Amino acid sequence: MAKRSRVETEQTVNQILDEALKQILTIGFDAMSYTTLSNATGISRTGISHHFPKKTEFLVRLDHRIGQLFVDALNFDSITSLESSWKQALQLTEHKAVLKLFFSLCGTNSDNVTYFKAMNSAQQLALLQLGEAGEKCVAQLIGYSAITLLENALPLEAA
Repeated sequence: MAKRSRVETEQTVNQILDEALKQILTIGFDAMSYTTLSNATGISRTGISHHFPKKTEFLVRLDHRIGQLFVDALNFDSITSLESSWKQALQLTEHKAVLKLFFSLCGTNSDNVTYFKAMNSAQQLALLQLGEAGEKCVAQLIGYSAITLLENALPLEAA
């Protein structure tokens, strides 16, 4: 078999990453697998694992894109607009998935996923544009999100 060019390899890697991002935001990181990626892209599981030997490498490579996706939904004009835009983002499936991913990574021991850009970027932008009150607001919104996601995940008890 002829050796693939650098451009072809880069296209393959980008195709895998695009599908991985799509699956992380729709079915979740835990449900995404080499098999689901292979089925969606037509690239063999072996081919995918050649470029991404560990599943956590998808998070490392997609960290910036996931972070940017989340932060782009937020309005940092004022504390009120930040709170409002955050709560609106929490209603969207893809942003909810970013928050769930963040909470699932909290406390992980993997060196590759100790930094998650979405929440860090939100806090940095809030600090830059709104000062310490903005940074504190993001911390509170992270807590609000945890409670909201937990409440939505729990089955409702019969009244």
